[in-house]
Amino acid sequence: MPNTPHAHEPGATEWRAQELLLLTQVMRGVGRSLAPEVVLREMLHLMSELLGLNRGRIVLADRPGDTLADGSGSAAHAAEGTSRIHHAYGLTKAEAARGIYARGEGVTGRVLATGQPAIVQDVDAEPVFLFRVVPRSRLPPETVAFIALPIEVERRTVGVLACHRIRSRHRQLSDDVGILRILATLAGQLLQLQRMVAATTATLRERNDQLTRALESAAARYGIVGTSAPLLRALGELERVASASASVLLLGESGTGKELFARALHLSSPRRDEPFIKVNCAAIPEALFESELFGHERGAYTGAQGERAGWFELADGGTIFLDEIGELPLALQTKLLRTLQEGTILRLGGKREKKVDVRLVAATHRDLEQEAAQGSFRRDLFYRLYVIPIRLPSLRERPEDIPLLALHFLNRANQAHQRNVHFSHEALARLARHRWPGNIRELANVIERVVLLSDTSAVTGQALEPMLQGQNGSTLLPPSPPQTFPTEGPLVRDYRRADSHPAVQLQEALARHGGNQSRAAQSLGMTVRQFGYRLKKLGLPKV
Repeated sequence: MPNTPHAHEPGATEWRAQELLLLTQVMRGVGRSLAPEVVLREMLHLMSELLGLNRGRIVLADRPGDTLADGSGSAAHAAEGTSRIHHAYGLTKAEAARGIYARGEGVTGRVLATGQPAIVQDVDAEPVFLFRVVPRSRLPPETVAFIALPIEVERRTVGVLACHRIRSRHRQLSDDVGILRILATLAGQLLQLQRMVAATTATLRERNDQLTRALESAAARYGIVGTSAPLLRALGELERVASASASVLLLGESGTGKELFARALHLSSPRRDEPFIKVNCAAIPEALFESELFGHERGAYTGAQGERAGWFELADGGTIFLDEIGELPLALQTKLLRTLQEGTILRLGGKREKKVDVRLVAATHRDLEQEAAQGSFRRDLFYRLYVIPIRLPSLRERPEDIPLLALHFLNRANQAHQRNVHFSHEALARLARHRWPGNIRELANVIERVVLLSDTSAVTGQALEPMLQGQNGSTLLPPSPPQTFPTEGPLVRDYRRADSHPAVQLQEALARHGGNQSRAAQSLGMTVRQFGYRLKKLGLPKV
């Protein structure tokens, strides 16, 4: 637009049409792109072309530490309270680069500081006008006005929309101010949307990074998640003995991942292509132990209609994992010892022994040495099993692994239940602070519960609290001292009894679940048989 009025300058009706066209074009630009750098520059362009509001600029407050270009190729850092031109039309790069203001400095800085609009009728008559961006000599000789309006985001002034205006025009100044107010509001909404999108994008990127790290960690080491020193120490011991054929005894509290370790030992051994058989000794009725482990011949007992191979036969050439071996009845312990010594099995009701080549990996949370001293576990079998003991750390000993484990279980539960739940930083930190008496099993159960019961996709630390609290509002379980098991050298006799959960924990669990042993056991990461055994050992009532 020319800088001086002329005979063909639009009338009032035409000005309204220009305003409408400007707003229409700006909104079309919003429809094509929500990027402020695209929409706002086009808005400043249309202000100049359609309304003669020239050298438009949008000034935004800087954050301390932002790098600022000064137009000469060098850079400086923003100080607290400064602002600068982010978007402009009709200004050279050098001019826009000079548009840096301290809080309250000049007309622009004052608008940003006070949140009040500024309408300068004549820049030559305004003592605080700086002429910093465009020197007076480069402005038209006529009277030049300057309009600066605040841009707000969530009722906080974050920027300024400003422009030059030739005063001697056939158009009311109030009309220009009115349309600029609309445009300043639109600019604020675009900036707010940009910040929301940036925050969401950052959260999603962080979540993806977390999940990637969790999946990478899960893919390594045969699905064992974590990088803590205690875990890596146990893994190192496992890898050193993987190629041997001697029995391995995995020691540690319930829920520490003994099956994963047993499977990792098998997969890293020369037997990796042969069977891996898992047997939970705590889940087999005592009357069926012998048949399950060693098989039976037809007619060996009532109901034995045909012959059946036992777990040891099925594991021939591979690895058998006897979980909770402390639950093995004494009579079967003798037969197991013979199998380990002779490399043969005898089916129930059979007359001929069969050769088997099986590596035994056993696991227990109990103090087998003390039980051997008391006569409830064979001493010679204990020594046979204790050739290579590996102690697995509790979750309390590896808190730095909890976020990785939580994300691993979260990803698995999301896929299983077709959900899209994710944890905030605060939520992961809260999980890391929890004591987890039930170890990894308890953590996995809590994560699945969160996925199923969460009302929102983003889970905060506060939202986790009901999942981590007991009915009385206290932490689910008080911390239990870590068990210590010998890992090398002569046998040590100062480690804990079989009761890895103190009496008070068992009683509290029973009380919380109304005397239901099954639920109480599950909350502690135990089987019902283990729970009942510990009650009996401690002489506690079953409530």
